[in-house]
Amino acid sequence: MNYFIAALALFLVEVLIATTFKDYHFIRAYLGDFLVVILLYCLLKAFTSFENSHLAWGIFMFASLLEVAQYFHLADHLQLSGIPRIIVGTSFSFYDILMYAAGCLTIYWLDIKILLAVEKS
Repeated sequence: MNYFIAALALFLVEVLIATTFKDYHFIRAYLGDFLVVILLYCLLKAFTSFENSHLAWGIFMFASLLEVAQYFHLADHLQLSGIPRIIVGTSFSFYDILMYAAGCLTIYWLDIKILLAVEKS
């Protein structure tokens, strides 16, 4: 349940970033990408029992594949519009992949620390 609450909170932050902070390049471009993989991790963790490292690695690979799809203009080739176009994205950036890696490493580290703290108590 805690993962679901975290995912919901992160979703609301992502909506704020996309709407209220859309003109702040650093927040929109970097913080949003950092947080979106953490959001996915928490959402999947809320409903599945994937091992932490496998989940973090899988989310990183998924996000990176989407980024590569942007490099090849997949959204344009598939003539996507609306939400699907937003999900696939339209502009490749190597920095996005770095932010995905940082986000996945951060949530993996935090999750391990939380698990260790719970096991000690």
